[in-house]
Amino acid sequence: MPDQASPEQTIESRYVYRGRVIDLRVDTVRLPDGQTTKREIVEHRGAVAMLPLDEQGNVIFVRQYRKPAERYLLEIPAGTREAGEPVEVCLHRELREETGLTAGKVERLAGYYSAVGFCTEFIEVFLVRELSQGGARTDEDEIIEIVPVPVEEALAMVESGEIIDAKTIVGLLTLRARGLA
Repeated sequence: MPDQASPEQTIESRYVYRGRVIDLRVDTVRLPDGQTTKREIVEHRGAVAMLPLDEQGNVIFVRQYRKPAERYLLEIPAGTREAGEPVEVCLHRELREETGLTAGKVERLAGYYSAVGFCTEFIEVFLVRELSQGGARTDEDEIIEIVPVPVEEALAMVESGEIIDAKTIVGLLTLRARGLA
C-alpha cells in the first residue's frame, strides 16, 4: 500500500494474466504533466527468506535449479507467502519445507522490493538460529540440495560473484553489517 500521494493517477487497470505465483496487470496512468502512459505490473503476494545459521557458524543454503537463470544457484531458503499468511507463519513453514529445520530464535534482518520497477514483491529477510531437525517436506516441483557453508566463506562467495541471488546477498551483507557474522 502506498504511503504517500501518488503522482500517477490510475485511469484503468486490466489483468492480462493470472497465475499460481503472479498476476500481470497493465495500468493506464495519467502523469503530473497530463500525459498518459502504460505501466506493466507483476503482482506478487510477497516472500520470506531465512538465513539459517547453525551453532558451528555455517549458513544452511539450498542449491536448486532456477529456470529463469538457466542454472543452479546457492541461496538462502525462501518462499512465497500464501494469501493473508502472516510473515512468521510463512517463515517457519518454508524453513521446514526446504531444509527440514525448525528455528528457536528469529530476528528480522531486512526487507526490500525485489524489482520495484515492475513488481510488487516485497521480501522480508530473517536470521534464524537455534536450529533443530524437523523433517523436510519439499514441494512436488522442487529438487533441493542442502549445503552448509561457513559464514566467512559465504561472504567471500558474495564478493567473488559466486553467490548471485539477491535475497542471499542482502541477508549475508546485512548480517555482516550488523556485526553478527
